Formats: sequence, C-alpha cells, structure tokens
Amino acid sequence: MNIHAYHEVEADVQGTGEHIGRSVQRLEDPPLLQGQARFAGDVNFPHQLHMRVVRAQIAHGKILAIDTEAARAMPGVVAVWTGTDVADVPPIPYRATALKGLDPYCQPILAQDRVRYVGEPVAAVFATDPYLAEDAADMIWPEIEPLPVLLDASAEPGEFAAGHSTEPAVIRKGYGDIDQAFAAAHAVVALDLAVGRHSGVPLECRGAVGRYDAAHDVLEMYGGAKKNHWNRDEMAKMLGRSPSRFHVQGDHVGGGFGVRGELYPEDVLVCLAALRLKRPVKWIEDRREHLMATNHSRQQRHQIEAAIDAQGRLLGIRNRIYHDNGAYVRTHGARVADMAAGLLLGPYRAPAYTVEAHYRLTNKTPCGTYRSPGRYETTFVRERLMDAIAQHLGLDPVEVRRRNLIRSDEMPYARPLDALGTDVVLDSGDYAGLLDKSLARIGWDQAKADVARRKAAGERVGLGLAMFVEKSGLGPSDGVRITVDTSGAVELVTGAASVGQGMETVLAQICADGLGIDYRRVRVVHSRTDLIEFGNGAHASRVTVMSGSATQIATGKLREQALDIGAEMLGVSLQDVDMAQGCVFLRDQPDGRRIRLEEIARYVHAGSRTVGRRPPGLRAEGWFYSEHMNYPYGVHVAQVCIDPGTGHVKVERYLVAYDVGRAVNPMLIDGQIVGGLAQGLGGALYEAFTYDESGQPLNTTFADYLMVTAKEMPEQVDVMITEDAPSPLNPLGLKGAGEGGTNAVGAAIAAAVDDALDAPGFVTELPVTPMAIHALLNVRQADS
Repeated sequence: MNIHAYHEVEADVQGTGEHIGRSVQRLEDPPLLQGQARFAGDVNFPHQLHMRVVRAQIAHGKILAIDTEAARAMPGVVAVWTGTDVADVPPIPYRATALKGLDPYCQPILAQDRVRYVGEPVAAVFATDPYLAEDAADMIWPEIEPLPVLLDASAEPGEFAAGHSTEPAVIRKGYGDIDQAFAAAHAVVALDLAVGRHSGVPLECRGAVGRYDAAHDVLEMYGGAKKNHWNRDEMAKMLGRSPSRFHVQGDHVGGGFGVRGELYPEDVLVCLAALRLKRPVKWIEDRREHLMATNHSRQQRHQIEAAIDAQGRLLGIRNRIYHDNGAYVRTHGARVADMAAGLLLGPYRAPAYTVEAHYRLTNKTPCGTYRSPGRYETTFVRERLMDAIAQHLGLDPVEVRRRNLIRSDEMPYARPLDALGTDVVLDSGDYAGLLDKSLARIGWDQAKADVARRKAAGERVGLGLAMFVEKSGLGPSDGVRITVDTSGAVELVTGAASVGQGMETVLAQICADGLGIDYRRVRVVHSRTDLIEFGNGAHASRVTVMSGSATQIATGKLREQALDIGAEMLGVSLQDVDMAQGCVFLRDQPDGRRIRLEEIARYVHAGSRTVGRRPPGLRAEGWFYSEHMNYPYGVHVAQVCIDPGTGHVKVERYLVAYDVGRAVNPMLIDGQIVGGLAQGLGGALYEAFTYDESGQPLNTTFADYLMVTAKEMPEQVDVMITEDAPSPLNPLGLKGAGEGGTNAVGAAIAAAVDDALDAPGFVTELPVTPMAIHALLNVRQADS
C-alpha cells in the first residue's frame, strides 16, 4: 500500500510557538513502542478475584432455573451470582435523548426472567484464578424455555415484555411540502437499500478492574476509555454511591471506534463485586465474547424515493428507515437512528424532506455507535440515490451532484432539522470547490479513459465517487486546567479521553503554541475522574474541537498571568512586556533579561514570600461552550477491479479528500483517514454479523468475521486535506477529522462495483459479497 498525502496546510504564523499546523511526532508513542504502556489487562492488585460471565446460548427464552451448585462447590470459587442476586441494581441507563419511553427497554446487568440474545450475561463467577473462574462457569447450566425469535427489524414488531412492543420509538422529521414536491416531479426514483450489521473490532477487547479502598471509602474502576465521567456518575447512581467516592480511570486503549468505553453490564458487575466481596475484581473479555456481546452497529434498511425535475435537481426526498438496534436500548438510546434521520441529506439542497425512522429491537446483540454512526449508512443511501437519478435521466453522476450542491455563499446553511438534540446548521463549506479539487487530484478524466481502455481489453474495472458531510464538535462544553510547576513543566488536565486518536499531542501543540514552548514540555493528563471534576470523554469527533478550544482559552489566560507577573518581576507596566519561547521580556529589549515560566511559577508559589495576596501558583482553567455541531465534509473516489472467476473485489486506488477547517497536526489526520478507510472497506466488502433462523450468531471468530488486513487495502491511497472552510463556531476554526475516512467508503465502493460490472444499481446492500457478484456474472453467462 502506497499512501500519498497532500496537505493544503501551513504551520501557524500567528502563534508564538508555530506548533499548530505541524506534523510533529506523537507524544503517545514512546510508552507504546517501548512496551511500557498499561492496558486494562496489565492492571493487577494483591488478592484480586477474577470474574467470568456465563452467557445465554439461545436468542430468546424464559429463564426457568440456573443450577449453580456445582460451580459454588469448586475450590477457589468465592461467589456465583445470578439475576436474583443483583435484582436490586437498576438496569443500565442510556445517554441523553429527547425520546421518551425508552426506560422499560434497558438491559439489566444479569438477565432477569428472560434472555433476549445469545451472549446476554445470565450469571457471574468470581474465583481466585481466571482459569478456575472459567472452569466453574462451564459447570453452570441455565434452564431456558425457548420463545419465538425476531430477527428482521422490518417485519411486524413483536412483544418485548408485557405492554411493550419491540418498537420502542418512531422518529419523524421533515419540512417543506413533500406532497407538492412529488406531485410536481418530472420523475420519481425509488430504492430499497440495506446496510449490514458490523462494528468496531478493536485490537484490545474490553476489560475492567474494580477495587474498593475501604480505608478511604473510595470505589475505583480501571479500564475506562470513552465516557469516564458519565459512566462514573451513572454507576454511582446504580450502586448508591456519591460520585466523589467513585473514581474511574483509563490508561492506554487498544482502539475505541465507538464501542469501547461505553457502560456495559460487566463494568457494573466488577464494581459491585468489589464492594460486596471487599476484594479487587478483574474481568478481561475474550474475542468470542467480544464478537457476540460488545455493541454491534450499522444495520438499517431504507426505503427511499426522490422527486426530481428534468435536470436531475431534487424537489423532495421521502424515506422510511428500519433501524435494527438488537435486543435492548443501551449506551446511546436511539441516537444512531436519530442521526440517520437528521443528517441524511448531506451536502445537497432538498426543498422538501420527510423521514420516518422505525427504531426496533430484535433478538441480536444490542447496538451502539461505530465510527461515523448514522452517516456511513445514510451516505451509502443518499449517494446510491444520486447515482440512480443520474442513470434514470442519462446524466453524468458528477454533474447530478454538482447541480444539487449547497453553494458556499449560502453558508451558514440552516436546515429545519435536528440531530443529537441540536439544530442542523451547516456552519461553513465549499462543496463544489472540494469536488473540483478531488477530480483534479485523482485525474478523473484520465482515470475514466484508463478504465474504458481496460474494459475494452476484457477487465472488469470501475470508478465510483461519493460526497459527504460529517459532523463534529458536539457540545455543550469542555474544560481543561493548565499548571506550570516550579521546574517549568506544564501539566494539562482534561476530562477528555484518549482512545488512540492522538489527543495528547494535539492538546499539547495548542498549549505550546500559545506559550511559545516546545510541545514536549506539556504533559497531558486525561481519563481520570479523580483529577478533574467534569469531562465529556472522547466521542462524536469532539476532542480537538471542544477540548482544543478550551485549551486555547486556558492557555490565553495563563499567558496573560505570566505577562502580568513577569511585568511585576521586571518592575514595568504590563504593556511594556511581551512573551515568546516561554519567556517574558521587555518589548523594546527582546535580547535583554528574559523571565522564564519556571521563575514566574516560583515567584507565585504558595511558599514564596513574593506571592502576596494573589492566588498562589501559575495556573488557569479554560472552558469552551458550543450550542451547535460543526460540519467537515469530503469526497471519496474508488477504483476497483473484479475477478470474474471468484467475484472478489480488489480496490486498486482510493482518494479521500477532506476539509477539516484547520488542521492542528496533518500527520495525525492522515492516520485517522487511512485507518478509517480500512474500517469503511470492512463494512463495504467483508464484515458482517449474521445469524441463523434461531438467532445463533454465525460470526464469533475471525475465521467467520472477516477483518480487513494490509493485503486488502488499496494499492494506492491518496489523502488530501484542505482548510478552505474554517468553522466560525470556535476560535481556531477547527473541525473534527476522526470519521471522514470511513463515512463514504460504502457509497464509493458501491458505485465503483456497479461501474466495473456495467450494472447500474446492482449494489443495493452492504457488504458487497463475492457470492452476489459471482451470481450476477453467472446469470449473464447463462443468458449469453
């Protein structure tokens, strides 16, 4: 795989440190490369117990009995719990949503009365050794009476429990006169499309260690990742504890991608066990557990139709979504379905729109978010629709898109829609400009000519293009605290989390830029609820935008403090001093005496006679608030070649063009985009969680769940980062970059496969399988 990165990015020339815009090396990497990192599996305490979870082996049934006697009698087994032992613990809550009535669908930490998916926890064993715990778990035999299984979210809803159907909610959004749009249409184009069930599969499976410090009455959990403060607060409620006596700590994380760091049954169980058993309790998930118990995602069906005029311009879009959320409402509530409904339109102007999203439960693993949730799905749907419009009217697909794009002079562009509880206002963007740059970068005309030449020679090769709008910078707030100690070291404490995205480096760069110091002097402390009171973790591509903006604000305050104190130390007025390279000096004598940050910190130290009556220490807090998300955008172009003998799709070349508003570290964005591309290809061509008719999962090992490796990556990957549309919603103009590499992969691959097969509209479902391609080619061969 050859990666060609092109950055329309220049280092900041206004900041004193010129760190913003530079591809500096990651601060996170040395401990990882030197084997000094600490993951959940590395955390151990004396006298700890090990937990093993007994999981349901049928998809839906009534629990008649659970025989635990043999397990309890085994040496080394300290406790065995079933649902009756934890019936006093409330079900696991979900994060804020405007939808009402979802509470009856939340998951208990151990099944109560019924099981609803294969892999649901029904019992927990606590033993002195992980192998003993596993042996004991194998001795537990739940007696379960099978009940009817529901696997198709587009089928008639069934019964979840008495008085509650398997359709917890229907989300409706829209605007404009949709009936008039369809009545006035030159044509109506309708599609029935589906995205298969897949998910983030991190290198590191989940893990948690609970420990109760009786001397200080503090409960600790290690292994946090994504939402440490929210998880702490909610588990504190569930366990009847004060949040101030409950600390959640995250260390290194072997991948997040939306699925790690949510609040799962196992997290609550280890903490509850630590309290009850008065010993540390450790649980580490194995891969089979991960593939059937950690959040799945993506599975949706869309019945969509567009009213268009004779030039291919949209008059209105009508869509019905069936969202398969699996067995329970957990972690994100109905957020993915809500985002799909609110953000489907992407970069296009639609005078009228209506959507009805059926949020439904089935007897499968519960679902949550996975990189670009709701957008990967709807970009596939929307871009398939644009391709179908072009085919229906005999127009060029690029031209159809161009005719429907929102113009740059219309920004900010408010849609009468909402997503994640905020109004959808596209803050900035030049969609047509990025399309032109992408076509030029890939050499579109030459690429089409090359494809035509190869087709004439008998190859099945094709090109596909897709456009998208992402979302990032979810509010409402974020804060950081920056302190300079008496050695001159800078500590930045944030409630954000590191899940591998490079946030320590980015926040250090922003801080260093404002102070004029080397970014390696900045130590970023994160994922510690005991060190900072509030935090929103790492999700929704928010950290660079929200925590980065808070860092810039805090750095500005600290800089002003340093200038004020430095002026006092120099015996001059504030307007007479300036700051650069971490030193305060006289403006008219830049080569004269320079007061270093450590000298200023010592001057105002609590034990110093010079501190006076000012608050001691050189420190500042910064808070950033935002009422709206911001919207990066991009273009994907794929070139594929299909083996007619096997139906295998080889991705030869791929372009991701992405406008991030302003890039703090372009190299990190490259990495995010290429990694996101790999995951997008997985969903487009390889990865799928499937079930048999009884609800048994068929993909619980890597022999059956096909992950993308380096071999499946494109031979050539082009990454083009632009800064044409800085966000007006934050002081640095930042937009998120974590999900743009994934968003449009399914859509671009689908278009390229259609082109390679000379079969417009062939791809209606992801992943595109070799079997489906081979079947089409066989039919053609039989008809010829």
